[in-house]
Amino acid sequence: MTTIGYLGPKGTFTKLAVDTAFNGEHKQGFDTIPECIDAVEKKQIDIGVVPLENAIEGTVQLTVDYLVHQVRLPIEAEIVVPIQQHLLVHPDFSGELSEIKEVHSHSHAIAQCHQYIHQHLSCAKISFSASTGKAAEMVSEGNTHVAAIGNELAAREFGLKIMQENIHDYPNNHTRFVVLTKDKDNLTINHPVQSEKTSLLITLPSDRAGALHQVLSAFAWRKMNLSKIESRPMKTGLGNYFFIVDVEQPFDDVLFPGVKAELEALGCQVNVLGTYPVFQMDI
Repeated sequence: MTTIGYLGPKGTFTKLAVDTAFNGEHKQGFDTIPECIDAVEKKQIDIGVVPLENAIEGTVQLTVDYLVHQVRLPIEAEIVVPIQQHLLVHPDFSGELSEIKEVHSHSHAIAQCHQYIHQHLSCAKISFSASTGKAAEMVSEGNTHVAAIGNELAAREFGLKIMQENIHDYPNNHTRFVVLTKDKDNLTINHPVQSEKTSLLITLPSDRAGALHQVLSAFAWRKMNLSKIESRPMKTGLGNYFFIVDVEQPFDDVLFPGVKAELEALGCQVNVLGTYPVFQMDI
């Protein structure tokens, strides 16, 4: 049986994405994103699913940096899931918002609900946890004046009460999850493909003026649409960056080799992080 790893425990948005995309496979939670990625690399699990980007808070930098600097696994699919953040409390809590002394959740979930916390929970202590599921688990075991920010699945899994629904600051809240595997023959997602995408890792030459403009031009004149371009530090010194570029089309034998040859002629290094289908899930 195929084993699918995810950022756990039960009740995380990653688990929600996995449950939506996959059916009867065995599922295993991991405490951290690196642990899940390492398990795929060591073939302890067949497939790993980790968060990559949120519409409100942007890139999950730990995922990107670990895939670039530590374990280079190909991205074989993307799952896009709508995110609804709720305020979860112990079932025995019957007080007011002002009586909540602590709020626990993942740093991205806290940031997605910044305005709500500022307006309604400004006196509560904010504590960061490894995941929204871990925060919910902690609240289920703790005192009644501690709350968590998480989803409906977390409330069900840990017997919590939803005190306030949809507390995220912006309504169009989605998260991209990437599916990693060393054997894509194990990968089956029984949902219609929304689009195709190719992610590239591009390193610019350090001493060439206008290099980024020339890189973008290589895509522009071929009419290749870029949905994202983001810089991240190479960790080799100040001012040294690589770029993650998402191209809204699958890798082909016509346009992409031409782009790669043009960029390499400029002194750039180009690596394909993945060419993959995108699945839009309705929760």
